[in-house]
Amino acid sequence: MAKEWSFKPAEFIPFRDVAAIKKVIRIKAKDIAKHWNPDFKIHVVPAAEMEFLWLIDMFWRIKSAADEGRTCVMITPNPWPRYTRVAYLLNKFKVSCKHLWTFNMDEYANEKGEIAPETWEFGFMHAFKKYFYANLDPKLRPPEKQIQGPTDKNIKVYGKMIADLGNADICYSGPGWTGHIAFVEPDAPEFAAASLEEWKQMGPRVCTLSPFTIAQNSLHGSFGASGNLCAVPPKAATIGPAEVIAAKNRIGQYGIMVGGSAFTSWQRLTARLCLHGPVTPLVPDSIIQTLKADVFVSEEIAADIEPRWDLGY
Repeated sequence: MAKEWSFKPAEFIPFRDVAAIKKVIRIKAKDIAKHWNPDFKIHVVPAAEMEFLWLIDMFWRIKSAADEGRTCVMITPNPWPRYTRVAYLLNKFKVSCKHLWTFNMDEYANEKGEIAPETWEFGFMHAFKKYFYANLDPKLRPPEKQIQGPTDKNIKVYGKMIADLGNADICYSGPGWTGHIAFVEPDAPEFAAASLEEWKQMGPRVCTLSPFTIAQNSLHGSFGASGNLCAVPPKAATIGPAEVIAAKNRIGQYGIMVGGSAFTSWQRLTARLCLHGPVTPLVPDSIIQTLKADVFVSEEIAADIEPRWDLGY
């Protein structure tokens, strides 16, 4: 009888709990929305609705706060051209944004830890102002000081800036391949902690990006969707777990496909680990399942994980 062959996952993989991985892989699409936390709502939706749900939620929160005469504080995800649609709705319905404060959850940094200025065309603040702020009717815009992102000058007080406004009303997020939330990486030495509780209290800082994140982001359209690893900066400034936890509400989105349409996606497993796996700094986004949140999972990401020999090796 042939000896059974086995192997251990490569040491550079942040989360290597094979038993936990096998457990979440067995979660079928029909069961992925079931969860022990009643405040943690998982919704499986068609991929075409993912963007719509996020845009409408952002518009609704800004307008509701305006109607009620209260401040609206948002931790905003990586900007992209779809922010123009939020601006369009706000302009269409003449919603004043004087009450709005936005805090980008992260920004790239170089090897020295110097945070990218908003003049860098591939930076998140550059894009946020280009696609959102600049597209708002000037009469409706909030003061520019209310549109914030991590910078060299504010990174040490970035968490306090949000807390001083009563913490975020909403934090939008979606996990990376490592399970990171914002750029809180599981293998970043800057987020090393002796315990889960210590880690949960960590605030904004500049951290080292995981090689997996650099590979993932090299496929983004801004970098040519080409796999150019050298186009992606090696570090990033980011909010910490503390800001995610302190937010009054959270919305998570799990719908990234390679090229936006192919069946292939690293997020199919990552989503299951984040939503149903152990709560651990080794899968940073996993903290969301212990909190109040609405999570939207595309039907493709929810699909069963099983061998697909038709796709080849």
